[in-house]
Amino acid sequence: MRVRELGIDLTGEPGPWNAITDVPGVEVGYVTLVEGDGIRTGVTAVLPRGRDGVGVPCSAGWHSFNGNGEMTGTAWIEESGSLAVPVVITNTYAVGPAHRGVIEWVRANCRGMAPEWLLPVVTETWDGHLNDIHGAAVGPGHAAAAIDAAVTGPVEEGCVGGGTGMRCYGFKGGSGTASRVVEYGADRYTVGAFVQANFGARRELVMAGVPVGRALTDPAGEAADAAGAVADGERPVPPGAGSVIVVVATDAPLLPGQCKALARRVPLGLARTGTTGSHFSGDIFLAFSTANRGALTSTFPEADGPAGAPYESLRFVPWGRMDPFYEAVVESVEEAVLNVLTGARAMTGRNGHHVPALPLDRVGELLAARTR
Repeated sequence: MRVRELGIDLTGEPGPWNAITDVPGVEVGYVTLVEGDGIRTGVTAVLPRGRDGVGVPCSAGWHSFNGNGEMTGTAWIEESGSLAVPVVITNTYAVGPAHRGVIEWVRANCRGMAPEWLLPVVTETWDGHLNDIHGAAVGPGHAAAAIDAAVTGPVEEGCVGGGTGMRCYGFKGGSGTASRVVEYGADRYTVGAFVQANFGARRELVMAGVPVGRALTDPAGEAADAAGAVADGERPVPPGAGSVIVVVATDAPLLPGQCKALARRVPLGLARTGTTGSHFSGDIFLAFSTANRGALTSTFPEADGPAGAPYESLRFVPWGRMDPFYEAVVESVEEAVLNVLTGARAMTGRNGHHVPALPLDRVGELLAARTR
């Protein structure tokens, strides 16, 4: 289920699908790999302008809250303020194959797009508890297949795509999304967030202001898990370790610096769910605007015509009116994380490691008790 089905009163107006795909043009695709006892992984593709819009720049900015992770292509985003490629999310050791897969897909499908060079945006979280991360389950073809699978409409959540083998707050984690509508004068814009959640200690979990993680934490069980890992010759993973990737999209006209400002607000939404930001978690965020189509191009210059060198223009929301968009980011990120937890199912994977699902009945009781 989604978190709103628990009866939680969340602030803000969601879009029709309450998903990042409420932003017109945005598409999401998955490849989910569950094989045998040890493969629990996959690939997610977020296409800012859909497949037909690959190569058309979006205003973009990124932010690293904690750099124990990877997002390729960020140096160019910082330099140019633009994003023109699919955003691909997978596991830590699959960044290389996915990177190559994006290049091959673009060469096959977008021959006119800067054929001289390409800087894919591929990012990751660590699924080595459930998945044989040292294996070669993810190949370039899976990244291409995720791009080909991308569609608009409702987005599947939980144990799918790059989120297949992830954990969140000690429970099964994965993929989740949410959106908010922002009224700006006579216009209505959408801010959407997509989260690959693999972070947080169980004791930290907060849902709608209720510290449910404290009631759901079993110190003896955590100690037994740690002892079992040592017995198997593995180092126990510290509570809160993992990573979280968040992609924020909007159709509001924004400057690259304003997109970066949206990305900087993501940690506030994560904090509403309880995390304090583990050193062992790579928390990296990207935000883009699909407005101003045709601007921020970076192609090789052609010979100037009679009119001389061209110019480009950007229409944008004044900085002093950005607060409602910041609020929408915080609210949609919070709900996207909760949708991960309520949408994911329990999973057993590598070496018999088991991650339980969030106990929804018990959570419902804890939330109901707080409202009495």
